[in-house]
Amino acid sequence: MTSVGTVSQSLSYAQILANAQKLTQPAAATTPANSTEPGATNVTLSDAARVALTLKDFATVTTDARTTMDKLLADAKLTSPLQDGALAFDLSKVDRRELYAMSTNSGQRFTADEQKAAAIELQGRFDQALAGPTAVGRVTGGMKGLYVAALAYYDAMGPEEKASAAYADQRAALEEMLEKLKSDPATLPGTVANDPVNEYMARLAAGETGELRDITDVAADARATLDAQYKESGTSKPDYSDFDSRSLAAVALNSAAKFNPAEVRAASTEMRSRSGTALLQSLKSAGNGDPAAFAQNVISLYGAMSPEERAAAGWSENLYAAAVANYQTASKLGSMLAQATGSPVFGGSESGSMSLMDYL
Repeated sequence: MTSVGTVSQSLSYAQILANAQKLTQPAAATTPANSTEPGATNVTLSDAARVALTLKDFATVTTDARTTMDKLLADAKLTSPLQDGALAFDLSKVDRRELYAMSTNSGQRFTADEQKAAAIELQGRFDQALAGPTAVGRVTGGMKGLYVAALAYYDAMGPEEKASAAYADQRAALEEMLEKLKSDPATLPGTVANDPVNEYMARLAAGETGELRDITDVAADARATLDAQYKESGTSKPDYSDFDSRSLAAVALNSAAKFNPAEVRAASTEMRSRSGTALLQSLKSAGNGDPAAFAQNVISLYGAMSPEERAAAGWSENLYAAAVANYQTASKLGSMLAQATGSPVFGGSESGSMSLMDYL
């Protein structure tokens, strides 16, 4: 398919959810630019500088990581975070810097199993960041979204990861691929050395990405979390604010029949509220009412959800099919308008003679 316009404002699943969350958070207080204090000096710090001032030193992160792993093992009544080579419990809420400390055996304080478990979780987070853009690429044939998402993931790494040689090589590869895609949108992964997207694609082809914990295990964790809530608060009203999407889905679907009707109803309401907010944010982020970009955002959201999340949110295969059809219609219309007016119009693929679909 030939590109007929500028790149659509298509976002990854994680970006859409993050933006949606920002809509519900109160604005941070700001400091007046001018001070009335005599002799006061105004210093404006960049966002990066402010973050740096709040970062723990890595020795403290390592100590916290050891404490976190000990608690997880104790709560699960296990001596290893692995079972049959897979994660034995949920690590999704563990701080990323703590995971990196575990995976690199910082301070020689982590076992081989703990290092492997942390590496599995970190790899899973990268795969999840690319899941939505991959779903979009299957429809549009474009590669750029995968590299934009991968670059955003690398930029969000902690300072210790960024100090590694692997980070420097891999991030440089991502930037080089994005430059190549500007001049030749048909460029495929594997063109540049050290490309983490190429490694992801190889694992995707081998069926080694997107492996999720069994939903019954997720439900057991959710049950334990709710029970702990009730014990601490003295009430039986569930609070799902800290539940990740799949844990929430486990309750909404009453997986393993572990939840009462009130918990299920509340979880279903929360799940649909979250998915509705994400859809609204995906519409706003499409920009200028671009139907192709909105369709891509919906495809990205759908592709990054687990089957349980889709079911709990009420997202059927018909919704996905409609998003694909809308994208194709908008692209065709954009192509026709571009030919008639000689100007770029919304929609279209970034690819040329080859595409992500050809690669896969």
